Amino acid sequence: MTEPSQESRTSGRKRTLLGAKIIFNGGHSVFDCVVRNLSETGAMIQIENPLSTPDSFDLQLSDNRLLACEVRWRKINSMGVQFV
Repeated sequence: MTEPSQESRTSGRKRTLLGAKIIFNGGHSVFDCVVRNLSETGAMIQIENPLSTPDSFDLQLSDNRLLACEVRWRKINSMGVQFV
């Protein structure tokens, strides 16, 4: 998985600093994270260890929105997700 180029994004990004939670394993596993940018179709998430998250999970934003996500790329302390 590699980071998409600017041209491959389908919607504009908005820089954010939102607290959020990555939820998986039927709600039994929860990781805190920070959403660094957000669009209608995806987000960039800052997390201590992105390799510890599964390829798909739910993202609960601080306003309690729950978004189903699939990982598109991972770096040392961040990952990009697409909303499904």
